[in-house]
Amino acid sequence: MPTKVHRPTTFPLPRELVEQWAQVPASIAADVLEGLTLVDPAIRPLRPLPPGGRLVGSIVTALCEGTDYGAVHHAIAVAGPGDVILIEAGGRPNPAVIGELLSGAARRKGIAGVVVNGAVRDTGRLARWQDFVVFTRHITPRGPSSMDRGTVNDVIAFAGTRVAPHDLVIGDDDGLVVIPRAAAEARLGAALARVAAEEAWERELASGRTTLDVFQVPPAG
Repeated sequence: MPTKVHRPTTFPLPRELVEQWAQVPASIAADVLEGLTLVDPAIRPLRPLPPGGRLVGSIVTALCEGTDYGAVHHAIAVAGPGDVILIEAGGRPNPAVIGELLSGAARRKGIAGVVVNGAVRDTGRLARWQDFVVFTRHITPRGPSSMDRGTVNDVIAFAGTRVAPHDLVIGDDDGLVVIPRAAAEARLGAALARVAAEEAWERELASGRTTLDVFQVPPAG
């Protein structure tokens, strides 16, 4: 069956909204959404991100079957600048479904990065790119065997989390959180308020106050 590319029924989130979410660490996003949209923490960034750095973007989904990576090619073709491609490859340790050539093509389009529930290769090169972020579960030298199956831009279960096209993903050194498109605007205020609160707590602790005082911890018995 040839690769199926779906046309999403929703529109991408406004760029201004995405940029505001870019101020929010994954830890705060996870707390605001009560941990319900966490991606399996075994999927890690290929290299540590710079201080304050994170991967944030509108999601394009790619579902790969077996050793096929056709969906990755088609996802790169339909993704736009700032998007993030989430590749569901069943958590398989091989084959790699993306490496230097496909990642380079995505990078040249301005795609922000890829997240792979599976394996990648050519990591020596990928890890040196500062403008293209890769999260993955596995690394392997073995490549795929075919490129004529799979699904793009469908609603999928990605590493245990429901993901739809145009949902938002936030990733940093702590891990990955999906922000459902329908919740992105509604939960932004709470997320930004928590960012401001944590900055205030840090200032109070730096001034010499104890965590007992700052967080109003109940007295010990």
